[in-house]
Amino acid sequence: MPNKYYPWIISLRPKTLVLSLSAILMGNALAYWEGSFDLLIMLLSIITASLLQILSNLANDYGDAIKGSDDQNLSGHKRGLQLGLITLNQLKKALWINTFLCIVFGLILINFACNNIYELLSFILLGLLSIIAAITYTVGKKPYGYIGLGDLSVLIFFGLVSVIGSYYLQTKTLSMLIILPALGCGLLSVAVLNINNLRDIDSDRMNHKRTLVVLMGKELGRVYHLLLLVISLCSFSLFAYSYLQTCWSWLFMLCLPLLIRHIYAVFQFKTAKDAFPLLLQMVKLALLINLLYCLGIILS
Repeated sequence: MPNKYYPWIISLRPKTLVLSLSAILMGNALAYWEGSFDLLIMLLSIITASLLQILSNLANDYGDAIKGSDDQNLSGHKRGLQLGLITLNQLKKALWINTFLCIVFGLILINFACNNIYELLSFILLGLLSIIAAITYTVGKKPYGYIGLGDLSVLIFFGLVSVIGSYYLQTKTLSMLIILPALGCGLLSVAVLNINNLRDIDSDRMNHKRTLVVLMGKELGRVYHLLLLVISLCSFSLFAYSYLQTCWSWLFMLCLPLLIRHIYAVFQFKTAKDAFPLLLQMVKLALLINLLYCLGIILS
């Protein structure tokens, strides 16, 4: 890969795209289970959700840079802006371009998927709220990522909104049943954010970035991580037991030994450097659990 692309690749954080991908696949798998599925709508949903994830990543770097939160980065993770390979002005331009792409693909998606003006207006509003949420996580006078609301935002937008929204675009119906898998999916994404915040707790505390982990402390942050994973599995299990009722619906439990090993490591790590592999591990686990659950839904 040419060196000139490297600072942008690390700033886009492509590994995090699995979070948006997982939620969209979950919603579409549930729609397929209900007998409604359109491949084009799914692909457009994946593109739009991925662009929103990238927007959030870029806005996070931009907001932290403006506030000086990366000046004393104790965890050692650096991206294009921190390495001096991308200027603040270039990053700002990238944010505008990405916002434009989010709007374009979002409009294309709802043009194909929505059947009436009410659906169209509802999803335009939802899309605008998603863009605003992605940007204001760290950008603005009172970014909610600095006051402990990042976890709630991830649960809402990378769980409930993404899963239920993509399900609705396929089926044109809303069902209370899918709140359970949407919750399970969202909590796995929150767990990824939590590992990131556990890793960065010292830097965040020094820079007055009050993430939920900073507010509760590292030890409670570890317990919180355990609860996120347990509640996620319980949500998936309750839906599988109550509605899917096949052996395939329990495929996701094959990940249980890996999860136990991961949880043990979370309670043992000491330094930010030790947390680096745990973050990537959690991303992979979230993807694997969601994919196996989606497969179980389809086979059911």
